[in-house]
Amino acid sequence: MDDHGRGSGPRPPDSGEDPLDPGTPDPLPYEGVWRFTAPAVDASVPQARHAVRDLLYRQGVPVSDDLVQGLLLIVSELVTNAVRHAALLSPMLAVEVAVGAEWVRVSVEDNHPYRPTALEAAHSETGGRGLLLVREVTREAGGVCDVEHTSSGGKVIWAALPLKSVRVS
Repeated sequence: MDDHGRGSGPRPPDSGEDPLDPGTPDPLPYEGVWRFTAPAVDASVPQARHAVRDLLYRQGVPVSDDLVQGLLLIVSELVTNAVRHAALLSPMLAVEVAVGAEWVRVSVEDNHPYRPTALEAAHSETGGRGLLLVREVTREAGGVCDVEHTSSGGKVIWAALPLKSVRVS
């Protein structure tokens, strides 16, 4: 998995602060954007999960164990979907982690134009619930998720979660 450092992909919502304004507070030590690329193959799923986990800990992001587990589940589901459904048209995928003072956002980008939707799968089926699971984990954490088209014709699926845990009933 290639680590390209701070990337140029989708970002969490803008805080409205101007980085060139001297009145803007300095970013916290753990804030930043990191982008990893990997081939769209099964082995990339655990590699992406481990890379995200290691990055969060290495940067000292103040995340609870529950939040880390939720983020890793989201990354696993999104990378698995890219491997299973986009690999033919997108042999590479990108995982991005963006961390702000109050949020962390993970996204997976591929070059396949199909925009997936969360489906209810029959109880007898063993798969097909990945995006539904991503949406539910995100909602329970008090975050937001979405799918967007990229300028290259592909898509990026992202989930942004608050660093302070919020439980939604």
